[in-house]
Amino acid sequence: MPLDLDTLERLKRAHPAWRLLTSDHAPLVIGFLHGRFAVPNARGIAQSELVSKLDDLLFHIRETSGVECYPRSSSDYLNEWASDEKGWLRKYYPAGSDEPAYDLTSAAEKAIGWIEGLMQRAFVGTESRLLTVVDLLRQLVERTDADPVRRIEELEKRKTELDAEIGRIRGGELPLLDDTAIRERFQHVATTARELLADFREVEQNFRTLDRKTRERIALWDGSKGALLESILGERDAIADSDQGKSFRAFWDFLMSPDRQDELSVLLDAVFALPPVRELAPDQRLRRIHYEWLDAGGHTQRTVAMLSAQLRRFLDDQAQLENRRIMHLLHEIEGKALAIRARLPKGAFMEIDEQGPTVELPMDRPLFSFPLKPVIGDHVLDEGVPDFTTDPLFGQCTVDKTVLRARIRHSLQDREQVTLRALLSEYPLEQGLAELLGYLSLAGEDRKAMFDESQEETVSWSDGEEITRTARLPRIIFCR
Repeated sequence: MPLDLDTLERLKRAHPAWRLLTSDHAPLVIGFLHGRFAVPNARGIAQSELVSKLDDLLFHIRETSGVECYPRSSSDYLNEWASDEKGWLRKYYPAGSDEPAYDLTSAAEKAIGWIEGLMQRAFVGTESRLLTVVDLLRQLVERTDADPVRRIEELEKRKTELDAEIGRIRGGELPLLDDTAIRERFQHVATTARELLADFREVEQNFRTLDRKTRERIALWDGSKGALLESILGERDAIADSDQGKSFRAFWDFLMSPDRQDELSVLLDAVFALPPVRELAPDQRLRRIHYEWLDAGGHTQRTVAMLSAQLRRFLDDQAQLENRRIMHLLHEIEGKALAIRARLPKGAFMEIDEQGPTVELPMDRPLFSFPLKPVIGDHVLDEGVPDFTTDPLFGQCTVDKTVLRARIRHSLQDREQVTLRALLSEYPLEQGLAELLGYLSLAGEDRKAMFDESQEETVSWSDGEEITRTARLPRIIFCR
């Protein structure tokens, strides 16, 4: 938006933040709202509580500056600050409560943040922000490069740097941040975290503005439901699909992850335990800032839910009105039918095509498919003669592991453990090497079985040709 003269004049007349900065009571308003809303990140303060706090503040001011300084009551000031002419507070009724509550508007929060920026800071950190800018620029370049070769080269370069850093740490060189760098980065984190809370109010204000426009349209709408819903949902989608809406949705999905919440809690506890951070005496509420984000995001989500509820109520009301109109038409038809019952007209006086509509769904019709035309040959098949012997195909043997398990359990009934050699002395191998491999497979699957590599055992068996074969293997022990 260009800051030309007309634009600035319009902002001066209409924007609540500008009106707050130029107000005669700006010190009172900004100081009170900052202490009650911005500092503790409070939302939805009850009217009685806020009136009590403002009474205390006005009492101290009148004692020092005189009664004529602020002659009106606290409730009058709060109602004025929440009026459409000021727009610094939002007055509403929470769900299930008959007492109004007040919340800070996004415009007032911007004005308060601008005033905070005027205060002279004892320490201005620049390194952390420079590193943030460089890191963001690197992400923009890397994440938009469609060349896989360059992406891989960059990752390889980063891998080399990480390997070099790991080597230096293993060699005893452990670089650490000094106290100044720690304090600078912590202040940058604290500032960014509080700015996120202000962003939540702005997003919530956008949805609340849409909700107000929706209520106004519904109250004055006399057209069809479809046209109204198309208009409202189009604006809602425009907000949700905008850069701000997409960013908020991605942030909310990230924050709703329990793993991310636990990670943030661990990181914040570790940072607050650093001695340079403790010397700053930071606000302890920052340690639970992610829970305050959740609460602020919940307010935004509830505003969206209010919009959905308003649309649903409109549809319900319209359906009830249409049902009432249908019943009125049916009563008119019945009344006219009764009126002509005694003098029926001659011939057909009413025609209907069918007693019910004929529904033909497009997907009920099968798609076209080419018919299969089998080709049948008329030649006679010749009997083939194999050129190899088929005896090995019928000489295959199968090892039943169920039988092997039963043998192992039977041997362990009267003892705590048994070796494979002792087991084979009771049940000699009948299928040779295949059966031995079956026992080895069962030992590998059994968690209680042990392989003693320090001792070796010899197992022998005879095959079908009366040839004795021998296998050497580590001692295998089956346990109960």
